[in-house]
Amino acid sequence: MPPASPITSNLAARALSASVLIPTVLAAIWWGGGAFFLMVAISIGLMAVEWGKMSAPEAPAEVAVTITVAVLTGVFAAYQGLYIAAWALMVGGGVAAAIASRHRTERAADAGYGVFYIAPACIILIWLRNTASEDQFSWVPQEGVAWTLTLFAITWAADIGAYATGRLIGGPKLWPRISPNKTWAGFAGGLVAATLTGVGMAAALPAMTISLEYSAVIGLVGGAATMAGDLWESWLKRRFGVKDSGDLIPGHGGILDRVDGLMFAAIAIAISRVLHAWII
Repeated sequence: MPPASPITSNLAARALSASVLIPTVLAAIWWGGGAFFLMVAISIGLMAVEWGKMSAPEAPAEVAVTITVAVLTGVFAAYQGLYIAAWALMVGGGVAAAIASRHRTERAADAGYGVFYIAPACIILIWLRNTASEDQFSWVPQEGVAWTLTLFAITWAADIGAYATGRLIGGPKLWPRISPNKTWAGFAGGLVAATLTGVGMAAALPAMTISLEYSAVIGLVGGAATMAGDLWESWLKRRFGVKDSGDLIPGHGGILDRVDGLMFAAIAIAISRVLHAWII
């Protein structure tokens, strides 16, 4: 029997990882409260470790601890419903992380940027899920659950659509200097998949309370943000001279490799939710 090709092996690893990660994420979103906060907190620690290894190989542990404390402080404030304080703590934490790391690494500013890179999406996830007021299990998705599920669904759809379309069609490269494997066909496929998913989620989840037209815009914007986040992470890895942010997730690399698009999409969809509230 011939050995599996690298592409087949990679797809199998991705499928295995997804079969574990997706149910875990969905359960945390649905349950909310401490379970969702714990998932975000664990992710923060893992992302900080990867950032420390990438940006400060001479002092990875110190940088990781500094970033974890700085980000968690702001996220815990958000969990308590203190959102203005959360953003203020993020800014202060980024500055503090840079200052605290200046004698441990040659690029202390990268420690500060690590806070600004990781914290916004984490604070937004807490706000979007609204754990402070929706912390009871329910078979009927409420607004916070619906918006958070939609964010993850759009992000996953954009990733899968871009990967599948790029593999099937190929063609001109999107930005070969930054990410040589991404194509314009994949970019278009990701946008289409994300847009359709946005519409599908709004139709399936009445708690979204938005029109199908607006849901299409949210899907399109979220898909574009997902792929922008992927490209930004690719640029960062090239800057630091690494192939992957880590090796925790088979077929994907590290946590940052898996959530790079989500971090940008969270911001885009949070803005969309705020705009929708203002419009109506």
